[in-house]
Amino acid sequence: MTAHAPGATPRHYLMCEPTHYTVSYRINPWMDPQRVTDTDLAVRQWRTLRDTYLELGHTVETIDPIPGLPDMVYAANGATVVDGVVYSARFRYPERAAEGPAYQKWFADRGFVTHTAEQVNEGEGDLLVVGDLILAGTGFRSDRASHAELQELVGRPVISLELVDDRYYHLDTALAVLSSDPASPQVAYYPPAFSAGSRAVLERLFPDAVVATDDDAAALGLNAVSDGLHVVVAPRATHLAGELRRRGYTPIPVDTSELLKGGGGAKCCTLEIRR
Repeated sequence: MTAHAPGATPRHYLMCEPTHYTVSYRINPWMDPQRVTDTDLAVRQWRTLRDTYLELGHTVETIDPIPGLPDMVYAANGATVVDGVVYSARFRYPERAAEGPAYQKWFADRGFVTHTAEQVNEGEGDLLVVGDLILAGTGFRSDRASHAELQELVGRPVISLELVDDRYYHLDTALAVLSSDPASPQVAYYPPAFSAGSRAVLERLFPDAVVATDDDAAALGLNAVSDGLHVVVAPRATHLAGELRRRGYTPIPVDTSELLKGGGGAKCCTLEIRR
């Protein structure tokens, strides 16, 4: 029997307005410093995304953007928060290195228990909570050793998944968590982004997963945000949206095309705070 949406639950998100957004370097295949970026448009699209969350009844907090950190808008990369414990990001590329301490300080200033990562990891870009498990991407950005570090920190099983297509350099570009309910965990993913062994693991863990098409993946449709019912998704991921409807989800198209020039969509802009 096909699994269906379990229902919406209130979420708590951290976001960063793209005040200083531009593409001035290249650290993933989506980025091209020669292509013109429109910061004002990026801000308008980001505000629409934020307002969508607010209209759905979710809590949104913001961190102040820092000049010289144009990718700070991709808040999901800034940390991973599980059961109120903050595992800091430790970025692979020097261009983004200062983001990890900035996000960690935001949480520490608000009384969260924070852990300074020893291993390279890029937050929720590669670490996604699904029910009682954490799915963990590796291959391009986060080191496999960070998976063990996080498991020891939070005491949840961490499942390593190997990414093999550099267009999908973070796990959250190749896999979306639809339901994080331990009773009915559900995901959507793009099989060609994963190694053969990792595909087998996903098939075993999620036999009823939504399988995205090439076009869905190319639109960064899997960089989506779900509250268990509503799924904020890229407008061009039309097949994915149809599959979501068939399972009882409500897809909400939100255009983040300007932020796509930096390799991110809705999920990249959204860090979930799990207390």
